[in-house]
Amino acid sequence: MSNDRNDDGGVPVPSVPAGASGTAPAEYPPASPAGRGMFGNQGSGDVSGYGGLVRQRKPIEEAARPYGSYFDEVRDALEEAYPQFGDAIEKVVVDRGELTLHVRPERIAEVCQVMRDDMSLRFELCSSVSGVDYLSADGRRLHVVYQLTSMTYRRLVRLEAAVSAEDPHLPSVTAVYPTADWQERETYDMFGIVFDGHPALTRILMPDDWEGHPQRKDYPLGGIPVEYKGAEIPPPDRRRSYQ
Repeated sequence: MSNDRNDDGGVPVPSVPAGASGTAPAEYPPASPAGRGMFGNQGSGDVSGYGGLVRQRKPIEEAARPYGSYFDEVRDALEEAYPQFGDAIEKVVVDRGELTLHVRPERIAEVCQVMRDDMSLRFELCSSVSGVDYLSADGRRLHVVYQLTSMTYRRLVRLEAAVSAEDPHLPSVTAVYPTADWQERETYDMFGIVFDGHPALTRILMPDDWEGHPQRKDYPLGGIPVEYKGAEIPPPDRRRSYQ
């Protein structure tokens, strides 16, 4: 943008950049698929819209034994204590120094009960229940991740269960781990995953009459206008495209 001087007082006035129309309305960005940039940027996994980064998804593959560390002992103990192991556990994954047991959603409460009560396992604490949305990457796109801790043996393990957006139901584990109460409510609020049997499955962050689940990847950016020093900054989905 250049500054031109008028003939009256030499006061600089901004000139219209080449190729722009001063009377044209703002151009709003089209809806971008999940994992792509905002502000009309396409072909990038960089959600800021500037860096051009692309994240390559690595397929989740079952680990081969021996797993290493205490992971083999945990699997063997669960397999011995839980006769339905072969039906309940979809796969065992070891990645980045963590053991993850992928559990059929209808079996998650049973597996948690055994993980807590069996003397060879003793995972007494569920420290976290959180959601993940793998939009366009998995038919069962909504995953629930449980972080379990054994304070007896000083061990960690992850349980993961996947459900579809069309049928996002799985049993609540609050009867086994009371700490999961508000964590399941937050996962329900943000991702719309329904935990059957929860004592009071209501929203915990958003108002009760809020429509949609904000951390799903197909949820619109939305937002509210912000006034800053006399200027109004529109929410992200109402800003013009950067070209």
